[in-house]
Amino acid sequence: MTGNIVDLQHMLARREARYLQQQSFLQAHHCPVVSFSMNIPGPIKTNTLIRKAFTLGRKLLLCQLEKAGAELLALSEIHEDTGDELLLCVGNIQPEILKDIAVNIEDASELGRLYDIDVIDADGKKLSRPQFRKCLICSKQAQECARSRTHSVSEMQTAIENILQNLHSICDN
Repeated sequence: MTGNIVDLQHMLARREARYLQQQSFLQAHHCPVVSFSMNIPGPIKTNTLIRKAFTLGRKLLLCQLEKAGAELLALSEIHEDTGDELLLCVGNIQPEILKDIAVNIEDASELGRLYDIDVIDADGKKLSRPQFRKCLICSKQAQECARSRTHSVSEMQTAIENILQNLHSICDN
């Protein structure tokens, strides 16, 4: 996979910055926060195809939120070597409905499996998925494979590249 390599220190710093932005949204608006990013294992977190997939997911998420009658109270979007991220503070909709929208997007397609959409309620509690995500390679529970390191980063990157190449051919037609 091509792209700029990001070290753990930068990833941890970005995670902290994202948390602080989420807290700022919660304090300012007292409404749920939606955090959208790409689930890309390994030291390369973004490149042209990953950003294209992110952009498609962003459009889909915003469209689904609009259809549900959600009110966007605040938005923050970043594109750094640590990955592409979108934070939304959403009013006029229950966090459980937001989580349903997120899970439907994540589970609707092979590309959706690369999306990581978290929902944090107005009290700062992260909502859980009703069912576990499947591994990209073996379809077992993803958390189990990650915890036991069943698959190498190289294997995961190959699976992701295959998904992204399919996206590339879809977008070019």
